[in-house]
Order: sequence, then C-alpha cells, then structure tokens
Amino acid sequence: MYIHPDTRAVALPKEPSRPLPTIIGDTARVARLRANLTQVEVAHLIDISPIVYSRLERGRMLPSVQTLYRLCPALRTTPNELLGYRVSLPPDVVAAAKESLLRRVRQLDEHQALALVQLLPDVR
Repeated sequence: MYIHPDTRAVALPKEPSRPLPTIIGDTARVARLRANLTQVEVAHLIDISPIVYSRLERGRMLPSVQTLYRLCPALRTTPNELLGYRVSLPPDVVAAAKESLLRRVRQLDEHQALALVQLLPDVR
C-alpha cells in the first residue's frame, strides 16, 4: 500500500477513547471559540440551522462530508484537527521553519517590516 509522504508525518490518534461525534463536537467548539464565533454565526456560515450545529457541537450527531468540508474554513481549521488528529509539527521542523522565517524577516526594509507588522493581527 502506498502512503503519501505528507501523511506519514501525521501522528495517528490512538484507539479513540471517545466516540467520533464527541471528538468532532469538542474540537469544533474549541475551534469556534478560538475564531471568536457564536454557534449561530457558524451555522449561518456553513448554511445549516443553529439547532443542527448545536447538536453537532454537543456530539449528538456526525456532520456530513459536505458539512465537514464547509465547516473547516468557517472555523479556520482542518479536517484532521476536527477528527482528533494531532495538528502540531515535529519540533525540529518547527525550529527550522522559525529560523528560515527569521532570516527572511531580517532582510526586510523598514516599509516591508511595517507592512508585515500590520498584517500579523489577521494571521492565526
């Protein structure tokens, strides 16, 4: 069986200790709060009723694939995160990315640096 190289780095969750609807509901709630949205706002963004979204977030139902697809950008998250997969990268990858980013930031002129600082509040 072929496994794409990008998926080999993802740490698969252990045998779920909680039902999948509960995992998705809990992670959706955390992502919604992180995005500073209400349940009603998310429901409108993904075109479902607030009652249905509330049931989803409480782990009373599973979203359809279509709803899951619309939910991810609304909550600024990924399907992997909503399904309970670890979202962090290995420490060595993070350290290398930070170092590379710092090298590039140090090369910016004053105007570019100011523009970057103004953009940062909008970046998650």
